Formats: sequence, structure tokens, C-alpha cells
Amino acid sequence: MSTVYAYPWDVVGDPGAADRLAGLKADTVAVAASYHTVRAATPQHPDHRMVQARSAACYVPVRPSAWQGSRLVPAEPDWVPGPDPFGAARDALHAAGTPVHAWVVLTHNSLLGTANEDLVVRNAFGDRYTYALCPSAPDVVDYCERLVSEVMTVGAPDGLILEACGPLGARHGGHHEKTEGADWTPVQLDLLSLCFCAACLELYRERGVDPVELKGRVRDGVDATEPPESVDTALGPLAEPVRAIRTGVAADLAARLVARARAVRPDIRITMHASADPWATGPFSTAAGGVPEVDCLVGNCWIPPDAATEGLAALRRLAPSRTSIGAYVLALPPQPADPEALGALTDRFASAGADEFHMYHGGLASARRLATVSETLAKRSGPE
Repeated sequence: MSTVYAYPWDVVGDPGAADRLAGLKADTVAVAASYHTVRAATPQHPDHRMVQARSAACYVPVRPSAWQGSRLVPAEPDWVPGPDPFGAARDALHAAGTPVHAWVVLTHNSLLGTANEDLVVRNAFGDRYTYALCPSAPDVVDYCERLVSEVMTVGAPDGLILEACGPLGARHGGHHEKTEGADWTPVQLDLLSLCFCAACLELYRERGVDPVELKGRVRDGVDATEPPESVDTALGPLAEPVRAIRTGVAADLAARLVARARAVRPDIRITMHASADPWATGPFSTAAGGVPEVDCLVGNCWIPPDAATEGLAALRRLAPSRTSIGAYVLALPPQPADPEALGALTDRFASAGADEFHMYHGGLASARRLATVSETLAKRSGPE
């Protein structure tokens, strides 16, 4: 199975977009129904070449009745014409014969995070990640549940894709990122991703973890002249209970959202971007605390191929045999616009356990890159 990702503005206002995306021969198109702030190129659109999504927004209509009593309410976009951008894109793609899955980004929301800083991830130094809503907070869980329910009810997609279904951390965050010169190792970035917001502090105390000791261990690991070899080494005896808390929060959120979606459509196909790493944060949240009842887990393959294949193999070992494993494949720079190179990557990912290929991105790509995607998917599907 194959999926190509797109934004609503890639389709809305472009009479040829749906046929162009359908022509890539993917089985489905994933259209963003909720997405974070972005400036996106639109090289194929007849009317514009850039779209500035100034904030995170919901691309299905935000019904006041559905959000009554919620502390967190998603913004509506004014940078895409029409009252229902997702629905307009869905209908155009349906007319071209292509199923549409709703791509829902959950806890990555700088607009709501900036306005509600007590609900965001806070590191051991007290720095708040305002782009990262913390799912330990009940208000954040409530927001995510309502969002999924509304996308399912109002958006009426053919499938659902969950991204950032857990906490974000030090990676995948700021606009004009300026953190490379600190030379933090991957382990130190994982330590900087551990949360100390009020809700997480309460969880630590409930599970017998001393937040002061935990904070001290994290800070020492981040500032160490000789960086720790692993998060477990840095946390020592606290590693096991903290790992259980962190993975449990992500597992609970995923289970709740799957239940919400299936309450609307019991037969809906659900995909989740995920990682087998218990310390993972970001778009690919940890599934180490338990794999939810989803149809597919998609692993990050934008990273070096060796790491990507290891991650896919780890997801395959973690997931039940009935759950498909997807590879999230970059068709944009630095990946060359070369069908042979992209084909070789997908072959490698298939050998590591990938059953599906999720291609990024149908709207951001040049015509040459779209041709590369089309040729790659055609070879994977075989002769008609």
C-alpha cells in the first residue's frame, strides 16, 4: 500500500491538482486536517507559489458546539479560501477516484502552547517548549480527543493518520532553529525532552519518582563534559519508572484517540506515526508502552538509511503481525530526484519490514520529483 501526503491548499483552487495527485498511482492521499505553522512551497499551483500558514489550524470547520467547555480550541485558517478546506480537497480527490485519509497533527501547536504555557512541555532547566502541548495534562488530552472526533465526524475521511500522538521534545520545534552549535548528543537531546510541567511532576510523585532528584540527574547529563552513553545511564535507578511513565502517557493518549475515532466509524483504517524507542518524542511518538489497535505504524525514514532500517525493524518486532509497518519516505531534498535512488531506498526499507510507503510530499515537490515518486510507486506495484 502507498500513500502520498498533501495539504488542503495544494488542491483548493487548482483544478488539475486532484488528477495530478491521482496520477502518482498511490493507493491513498493523506490531506492535512490539522497542521502546525508552516511556510510551504506550491510549485504546481496555478495561482501562488508560497502559502504561509501563520499558525496551527484545523482544516475542517470548527463547530462552536463541539468545543464548548474546552480550554483549547483550534484556530481556523484564513489563508485557504472556503469554509471547509479539507472537505473541498477530499471531494476533489474523490472525484478523481482517490481515497482520502485525514492527516491529523495533535500536540504540535505553537499557537495554543504560547497562549497556555502551563500546558506545554517544560525541560529540567525550566525552559518551556511552546510548540509542544504536553499530553500529561488532561486539558491537552481533551483537546486531542475532540479534535479527532471532529475530524472523523465533520471531515468524513476514508482513513485517519495520527501524528505527534504523544509529547514533543527538544527536537522538531522552533522557527529558525539555532541549536546545532551546542553540540548536544542524541542522548542529551532526549534528556532535554523529558518534561517537568505541573502535570508531569504530579505523575512522577504519584509513581514514587522524586522530581528534584530526576531534575538533577537530567541537568547533570545535559551539562556533562563526557556525555552519558544512554538516557538509562544518566537517570540511573530512576530510568525504569520514568520510562514507564513516559511510554504510558503516549500509550494512553493513542488508545483514547483510537477509541474516539472508532466510536464514529468502527471500520475506519487508522495509521499512527510511531517509534519503538521508549524515549522518542516528536511527530513519531513512542509506541513502546503498548501498540494501540491501529492498522499501521509508520516509522521515520528521513534519517540516515541505517538508522531508518533499524527503526523499522524495531517497529516490526514491537507490533502485532496484523499491524502493517509503513516507511515515511522523503521525496524532497536532500533526496535526489532520481527514481533509481528512491527505488533502492524503498527496497531497503521493505527488507527491514515495511509493508507500506508513505511519500512526502505531493504538493511541495517539483514536477521532476513527482515523476520520481510516480515511477517509484509504479515499480513497487508491478505491472497492471
